[in-house]
Amino acid sequence: MKADKGRPYTPFELMAVAGARELKDGEIVAVGIGLPVVASFLAKRTHAPNLTILFELGVVDPEPIHTGVGLADPRVWYRAKIMSSFADILGTVLHRGLVDVGFLGGLEVDMYGNLNTTLLGDPHGAFRHFVGSGGANDIASSARRVIIIIRHEARKLKQAVSFITSPGYLQGGTARAAAGLPGGPSRVITDKAIFDFDLESKRMRLLSVHPGIALEEVLAAMSFEPILPERIAVTEPPTPEEVRLIREEIDPEGIYSG
Repeated sequence: MKADKGRPYTPFELMAVAGARELKDGEIVAVGIGLPVVASFLAKRTHAPNLTILFELGVVDPEPIHTGVGLADPRVWYRAKIMSSFADILGTVLHRGLVDVGFLGGLEVDMYGNLNTTLLGDPHGAFRHFVGSGGANDIASSARRVIIIIRHEARKLKQAVSFITSPGYLQGGTARAAAGLPGGPSRVITDKAIFDFDLESKRMRLLSVHPGIALEEVLAAMSFEPILPERIAVTEPPTPEEVRLIREEIDPEGIYSG
């Protein structure tokens, strides 16, 4: 996406910055592919220098020399503090409840934060399979909170996802707790808005709308209606320094944020 409407940042850069601002110094974050990578390294280079970044395949706190074409690209492992294994990250760390934040993308997300990265179906019964879970189910099931970052389209923000790869709040209410799962989604960040979740119903709730985006535009590109609070904030835009870091140091080729 190019910068538009006279703004000196792209929608993807705004998404990455909004995600970075959700991360706190000293936290441990398990990072999925795509914009979560950009957001996490942006947080570490700005307000959260003591953030610990985990890649599910066993890489801890790397200093990438390139954005890479996936987490298995050795260019994103450079100067990692630890090179271990899936079993260590998913089992020894995640399943012991040591991860503060899971940061994930996906194909679809529903009103309860359930995430699909496995398959898409159509009304005629045809299915198209995608990458599946990898470590996403473990991350969504075991992290203390989960941030989801996804394009804002009606085909992606669904009333019900085609397949639950990674659990959010399941059917809402107390369903996640009844299933014995800790935590749950805390934010859904799109290129139009940011959402949180209602404490009781666990349904998605609109938190802020990005600069220059109308509420009607947000709602028209969803397959369900989120909870609308009395006051809807405007998302704080990226600073020039945040944009510079993304463009010059973190993702200079614009692989994820261009």
